[in-house]
Amino acid sequence: MGLWTIRGGNRLYGTVQVQGAKNGVLPVLAACLVHNGISVLERVPRLRDVEYTLEILRCLDCKVRQEGDRVTVDSRNAQLREIPTFLMEQMRSSVLFLGAMAARFGEGAIHMPGGCLLGPRPVDLHLAALTKLGARIELGEKSISCLKSMLTGGEVVFPFPSVGATENAMLAACGCAGETVLRNCAKEPEIEDLAKFLCAAGVQITGAGTETIHIRPGKHNGTVCHRVLPDRIAGATLLCAAAACGGKLILREIICPHLKPVLDGLEEMGCNVKKQEDSVTLQSDGALWSPANEIITGTYPAFPTDAQPVMLAACLQADGVSVFRERIFSGRLAHAKQLRRFGGNICLTEDCSAVVTGVPRLHSANVEAHDLRGGAALLVAALQADGESHIVDHDRISRGYEFLDATLRQLGAEIDYTD
Repeated sequence: MGLWTIRGGNRLYGTVQVQGAKNGVLPVLAACLVHNGISVLERVPRLRDVEYTLEILRCLDCKVRQEGDRVTVDSRNAQLREIPTFLMEQMRSSVLFLGAMAARFGEGAIHMPGGCLLGPRPVDLHLAALTKLGARIELGEKSISCLKSMLTGGEVVFPFPSVGATENAMLAACGCAGETVLRNCAKEPEIEDLAKFLCAAGVQITGAGTETIHIRPGKHNGTVCHRVLPDRIAGATLLCAAAACGGKLILREIICPHLKPVLDGLEEMGCNVKKQEDSVTLQSDGALWSPANEIITGTYPAFPTDAQPVMLAACLQADGVSVFRERIFSGRLAHAKQLRRFGGNICLTEDCSAVVTGVPRLHSANVEAHDLRGGAALLVAALQADGESHIVDHDRISRGYEFLDATLRQLGAEIDYTD
């Protein structure tokens, strides 16, 4: 558990190189188990979730070396082992190791995955996809097992374009005999990044980033090098903070099309946004107005659910009424209660929507971060608020942001983090 101390009111100025994507690196690390060789990953963010994932790989007898933002995984002598329950409970993405183990060993078992409490997040789509590929799934009270199976390529049609289920099916398909066709897939950039790594490892993949993905197994037992894509949600968080506080922020090594709905929203709020090939510059006087359009979350390329909390926090002082409709996670608006403590005027509706009426000023507050992106929203609110605020962090914010306190201080914020 940690404590954030923030004295709000400062404008934010400076240049930041965006970290590697948390939601991109975790499936790629699981894919290192599928690749029977050495994987060298660059721009790996130093996050709690990455630490847990690397420890899972070590439990499976992979050799792991971490040097700065470079991670080397040697999985040539990997063995099927029991993964400690503690590690599985720390994050949602641990479920990806079921598909990875099925592809590498033909079997495997995991404890029910954990992560932030954002409402029901069933793994039935994952299990249905693996079953379609020939996996024999057995459910325990708190465990999921893939019994010794002969995986065979086939067609999997997802009832909903789930990112995690798409990734799990892609990993399992690497161990199938024959071609696998995945339909109604998630289109997120992280899906394309996983496919890029797997292709470098010898797998034949076409269609990643579209509704239909074709996968044909292949082997390349040498060394695979991969640079993790930039984190669009970390970028969105810093942009929303700068927009709300006022100032000028330059983000380097960012892919602007991945941030389009966020950048569009910030422009509607009065920010001056300049987009270049691998950077974005935002200028704001801090006097925002509410977005002209409702913010409706959805699967890519719609507004990302992970960016909704920080955008909502940026609207707390915006002139007018801002409407947010959450369509991915029913519990994603839980941070609203904490944001009200800063003086925010937020009305929640029964259809998972929030109506935010801008207030002239926010005041300091003592609050608690119970999930990753909701915790980031509290930081954005505290950076705007008058006086000194404190955020009790239940090891959530550090799961997704690398050296966030140092980054914000570099931009001019008065902020400290004590673990």
